Amino acid sequence: MKLAAPIVALALASLSFTGIAADQGTAAVEEVGKINGLALACQQPAIVSRARNAVQTTAPKTRAYGEAFENATNAAYLEQGKGLPCPDAPTLTKRLSEAESRLQAAFKPGQ
Repeated sequence: MKLAAPIVALALASLSFTGIAADQGTAAVEEVGKINGLALACQQPAIVSRARNAVQTTAPKTRAYGEAFENATNAAYLEQGKGLPCPDAPTLTKRLSEAESRLQAAFKPGQ
């Protein structure tokens, strides 16, 4: 009976870690999606292409991640359509570089 408690605790800890990793991955995909939507609305096609490529080559090919990216893209695009000023290309590029780093960290091989 004493052995069962540590095994159960270990199993629960691994489930929690998996949930955290999935949440970090979804957040990273959504962050790149927001930048993608902003770049689309601000007519920055090179940044759009780079953002899509980052998600396609880094995140697992699942419906959930695809939907997270598309939903974040659409929301950011619609928000930008409310007349907000567009950031310049260097600012968007910097934001995308930072988001790509978080995306890569969330989906490191072996996790």
